[in-house]
Amino acid sequence: MAASGRVVGLVLIVAGVVIGIGVGAWLYLGIQEGNLQGSGAVFGLVLLFGVLVLPLIGGGVYFLLRGQSEAKELAQVQEQRRLLDIISTQGQVSIADLVMEMRSTRDRVQNDLYSLVGRGLFSGYVDWNKGVLYSVETSQLQGRHTCPNCGGQVELAGKGLIKCPFCGAEIFLQG
Repeated sequence: MAASGRVVGLVLIVAGVVIGIGVGAWLYLGIQEGNLQGSGAVFGLVLLFGVLVLPLIGGGVYFLLRGQSEAKELAQVQEQRRLLDIISTQGQVSIADLVMEMRSTRDRVQNDLYSLVGRGLFSGYVDWNKGVLYSVETSQLQGRHTCPNCGGQVELAGKGLIKCPFCGAEIFLQG
């Protein structure tokens, strides 16, 4: 969809430029041949550019920018899907390994993980101090009052997030 938005945008921009050049040439030749007066040329210029050329170019720019924005969003979703696949497949993965495998940064991996948790797509826990991420079924984490990492008492930290005050582990719950 993003690629089609960019293509439509480019087509509209090119159409607007071609029509604009054609209208400009037509008006210029009309004045040179004496078939068109100055006031008629100005009226034609304003009418054709204002009604035809500028809306085409403006619409083209809109679709082009919209297509680029959608392409960035799609790339981010694909990156998060890849992260989720890696974690789900391995069950336990080092954050450093994730960063290397995804060719990303630790902050980016952390933000993508929080985004997945916020959408209810990931459950498990992470020990940021050790740098290890664990994928665990939600049923194993629900109703738990102790940290699966150190056994300490856990505290609710946010929607779908429980935090251990002792080891710093964050437990992510789905739904």
